[in-house]
Amino acid sequence: EVRKRYPRIVRLALSGQADREEILKHTSPIHQFLQKPCDAETLVSTIKRTIELGDLFDNENLKEIISGLVTLPSLPSHQEELTRKFKKTEVSPQEIGKAISKDLAMTTKILQLVNSAFFGLRRHVATPADAVVLLGLDTVRSLVMTMQVFSQVSQKKIKGFSQDALLSHSAAVAVLAKKLAATEGMDQKDVEDAYLAGLLHDVGKLVLATKLPEQFKQAMEMAKTEEISVEEAERQVIGTSHGEVGGYLLGLWAFQASICDAAVYHHCPDRHCTDGFTILTAVHVANAIVHHDPKANDAAELNVDNKYLKRLGIWDRLTIWQDKYQCAA
Repeated sequence: EVRKRYPRIVRLALSGQADREEILKHTSPIHQFLQKPCDAETLVSTIKRTIELGDLFDNENLKEIISGLVTLPSLPSHQEELTRKFKKTEVSPQEIGKAISKDLAMTTKILQLVNSAFFGLRRHVATPADAVVLLGLDTVRSLVMTMQVFSQVSQKKIKGFSQDALLSHSAAVAVLAKKLAATEGMDQKDVEDAYLAGLLHDVGKLVLATKLPEQFKQAMEMAKTEEISVEEAERQVIGTSHGEVGGYLLGLWAFQASICDAAVYHHCPDRHCTDGFTILTAVHVANAIVHHDPKANDAAELNVDNKYLKRLGIWDRLTIWQDKYQCAA
């Protein structure tokens, strides 16, 4: 009822309900789930973080659209593949995880649910395969069906944009961001989170392409004709960027701050107050390298924030990071 009357309101649930099947029937209107008992510090920080999301951009209509999202659109071909695998008599968690990871929308929603306080997992889950292993096939099947991840959303075709291409790019960024994080000596948790952040950094494009297709198309065309960045064109046409839209959605869905920040600032990391090599750094550099024209070998030609990398004292490592990508390719 709150979602219907006040669609822009962020909805948090604080509950002691322990019946998983019962809760899964009613999670659709909920952005974040907090499990009782919940200490005051966690509750305050959750509310504070949620309120801070409102400062990302001023487009109130867009905020309402994002707050109303239950899930993101999935490609029918991926839906059908996953349905077939669930119907198999014998199927491994790895098979299901691999099928889920082929669809950015499914991956985002499954990881949102799995990492919520409701499941009470002691570790952060960074991949669909891990989610299936930890929760089991029956629970994941229930999650997929109950949250209507398979729901088909009619979309207008946008020239120059495809979900498959978006996922392919995101997966490449995720793999490289993980390699860079490991190369720079980050701990294992941050290395895995760098992969997740890379996978989700462009999810805002999926939101804009689905919910504001005409404006998104206009922004893409403007970027091409006026030879400006897509981000700059989005700001002119929509009033915000896909990074901020993605960060807003991920924040509403309770992804941790480092994942949200990587989405928000992956094109403009110097706007984020940070010291040293972080998950944001890994995603920013990986995104630039994956987008980079392979015919241009000069590291200085990469579309990276040189001011940011020089401030951190790591600009001279660009060549090493490019080699990581070339070896992987």
